Amino acid sequence: MPQGHIENHLSSSSFISDIVIGMSDGLTVPFALAAGVSSAVSNTHIVTTAGIAELVAGAISMGLGGYLAGKTELEHYESEYKTEAWEVDNLPEKEKDEVKEIFLDFGLSPETSQLATEELSKDKTKWIDFMMRLELGLDKPDPKRATKSAANIGGSYIVGGIIPLLPYFFVDTPIDGLKISAVVTLICLFIFGFFKSKATGQPVLSGALKVMIIGAVAAAAAFGVAKAFGA
Repeated sequence: MPQGHIENHLSSSSFISDIVIGMSDGLTVPFALAAGVSSAVSNTHIVTTAGIAELVAGAISMGLGGYLAGKTELEHYESEYKTEAWEVDNLPEKEKDEVKEIFLDFGLSPETSQLATEELSKDKTKWIDFMMRLELGLDKPDPKRATKSAANIGGSYIVGGIIPLLPYFFVDTPIDGLKISAVVTLICLFIFGFFKSKATGQPVLSGALKVMIIGAVAAAAAFGVAKAFGA
C-alpha cells in the first residue's frame, strides 16, 4: 500500500445495517402510533401506555426477525458447504474445471490457471472455501451473528422509539406532546438520515430529507386515520 494512502471502508457493515434497521423503525413507528393515538384521546397516559406497549412488542418482533435472519443465513451457508464438500470428494475433476474457469475469468492464462488449480486442490479446506466464496458468492457468517443481530436491532429500536414518546411524559395534553414530539423526532430523523447516508456513501442532504419525510408522512397518515375514525 502506498505510504500515506488511507483506505476508507466500512469495517462492520452487518452491525451498521442492524442499527439502521432498528433505529429507522424505532423513530418512525412509535412516532406514528403516538400521533395517531393523540388525535383520538385526551389523556397523555393513554398515549404513553400505548407507546411503551408498542415499543416493547416492536423491539421483540424486530429482534426476533434479526435473529431468524441470522440463523437462516448460517444454516444456508452450512448446507451449501456440505454440498460443496461432497462435490469435491466425489466429483473432483468437475470441481477443478470450475476452479480453472474462475481463474480464467480473472484473466489468468490457461497454463497459469491449470497450475493454480492443481496447487489449490491440494488443500481440501481452502479448495472448498474458494468455491464457496468465488463460485457461490458466500462468505462464512459469524456463528454469533443471529444473537448479535437480535440485540443490535432490538436495542436500537428501543433507543429510537423512546425519543418520540418522551415529550408526552412532560405535558398535560396529547396534542401538546405531539407538537414537541414532531419537532424533536423530525430533527432526529434528519440527523439519523444524514449519518446513515454518510456511512453508506449516499448523498447526505437528500438522504436525510428522505428519511425525515418518510417519518412525517407516516405520522400524518396515522393521525389522519385515527382522526377520521374518531369523528
